[in-house]
Amino acid sequence: MIPRYTPKDFAALWSPRRRYEVWLEVELSACEAMERAGLVPAGTALEIRGKGITIDPDRIDEIERVVKHDVIAFLTHVEEQVGAPARWLHRGMTSSDVLDSALAILLRDAIDAMMPRLERLLKALATRAREHMHTPMIGRSHGIHAEPITFGLALAGHHAELARGKARLEVARAEIAVGKIAGAVGTYAHLSPEIEADALGKLGLRAETVATQVVARDRHAAYFTALAVVAAGIERLATNVRHWQRTEVAEAEEAFTTGQKGSSAMPHKRNPILSENLCGLARMVRAAAIPALEDVALWHERDISHSSVERMIAPDATATLAFMLERSAGLVEGLVVYDQNLRKNLERTGGLFFSEGVLLELVAKGVARQEAYVWVQRNAMKAALHGENFLDALVADPDISAKLSDLEVRRCFDLTHVLRHVESMIERAVGELGG
Repeated sequence: MIPRYTPKDFAALWSPRRRYEVWLEVELSACEAMERAGLVPAGTALEIRGKGITIDPDRIDEIERVVKHDVIAFLTHVEEQVGAPARWLHRGMTSSDVLDSALAILLRDAIDAMMPRLERLLKALATRAREHMHTPMIGRSHGIHAEPITFGLALAGHHAELARGKARLEVARAEIAVGKIAGAVGTYAHLSPEIEADALGKLGLRAETVATQVVARDRHAAYFTALAVVAAGIERLATNVRHWQRTEVAEAEEAFTTGQKGSSAMPHKRNPILSENLCGLARMVRAAAIPALEDVALWHERDISHSSVERMIAPDATATLAFMLERSAGLVEGLVVYDQNLRKNLERTGGLFFSEGVLLELVAKGVARQEAYVWVQRNAMKAALHGENFLDALVADPDISAKLSDLEVRRCFDLTHVLRHVESMIERAVGELGG
């Protein structure tokens, strides 16, 4: 994590102090479960809590430099403050019981912290989609004018995509909220499934179905892949904003605030810096998915090749996506939309986008589709390449006029008819969240 792209709550979530606090909660929850099972003297966990343990990450680091083991360093630090009762901590457990259960808590909490940010983005998209429900614009395929849509419909598509992303994060949250208190290779040699369920239940976790020394890493792979898909959705939105803001397009642009400067050399510049930043950050979140997938294939009951990976990707990917969600919500909320330019770009081809309607009308009159295609296309090319009026060219074409009257051709140039379903589509996309 670097401060520039790390929200304060995520800096706290992934801080060494918070990590050790969660480790301690896992140990104490397991201790309490063992007390209830009669394996540990009653009141042990309460006595340990009563000692008022102060987590000192620097001291733990100092111990680890000697023992070369982070969990042992942590337990030694606790024992320094607690004394004799600390001997009951970690009974029958292995390091991954603590590490994996704690990581599950932190990853679960990271999604919980992302959700309000994602909901803000969805609300912004829904609000702006409804605002521009009837603002016509040209739809593009391959970057080329296709048929009309509305600006609201374009935003509704992003809303629908990110709403699916939200659902994926909810699934990932449920799947990652799994720990283990099952011992060295997950067989409960010195514990029991009942103790595990009791301990994990207090932490808001479920038990891994079949643990080895670790929780299975397919869960983590699914988690980071879900983050990557949300980041990719934000990148698609940002890419569209970058296109809309191009000087030659000028359909919409990022808000340019008072005092903002776009270029150190050119005072006239207003650049899509937020969108470009989001595209770059999406690459970083997406990059976490591959190593997470590679972590799935650990040797036998466990190796530690996944450990170094997760120490990096867990804080980086979650914090970066949280930052992206905040930035993209502000981007959509402040997006400046130029209705006149949208209309101008829509009309710049002189209605060529009505070509399919004419084609279908000719087919309805009995013309073979491929023959009708040739008739319409040759007039479209006249308009596109030689500046002729498309509608006039169609009406003057003897083949077409033999099948369609002037009025029938003109009826094909009805923008309202083309966009008649847009309102219901937008409501289908945003209605579920109420906008």
